[in-house]
Amino acid sequence: MAVAQRMSEAAYIEFVESGVEGDWELHDGVLVEKPGMSWDHGRIVTRLLSWLDQLLDPAEFVVFTELRVRRPADTVFLPDIMVVPTSYGEAFQGRPGTLAIFTEPLPLVVEVWSLSTGEYDVETKIPVYVQRGDLEIWRIHPYERTLTRWVRQPDGSYKESTHRHGAVSPVALPAAEIDLDRLFAL
Repeated sequence: MAVAQRMSEAAYIEFVESGVEGDWELHDGVLVEKPGMSWDHGRIVTRLLSWLDQLLDPAEFVVFTELRVRRPADTVFLPDIMVVPTSYGEAFQGRPGTLAIFTEPLPLVVEVWSLSTGEYDVETKIPVYVQRGDLEIWRIHPYERTLTRWVRQPDGSYKESTHRHGAVSPVALPAAEIDLDRLFAL
């Protein structure tokens, strides 16, 4: 649900910290509630989150679901999954009540397709992740059983590829090899 009134990021943070129920994003100054997700969406998120958490060194990376990333112009998104270097958390540790919103490029950002947000993720969120300079972006489609990935190249462009089977490792996280056949297994 989009709320028509525009707001600044500061007003957004105040709104979220007020304890209002729901998962809220800020899309170019417009407050939008993230809709609930399906079983299949949640299953993919939970499996991938668990595997990444087990495969990555906790001294170097933390794997989050529904934490926030920003870009300029009053836009704050809650990716389904994001891998954050532990050093990025130093600004938020020991500061109760401080909303963690990451500006720096991340090694991996993941969106899982859902009926309610599928087109929006591709048309709006992925271009924002590209603008942020995130090193790798995954869009997983649980029904088509595909992983589309965008990998940042040295010149700042992105190379897109689609995977249906086998193992895939994020370029910046080679230890995090994900078996797509297991991920998509019922």
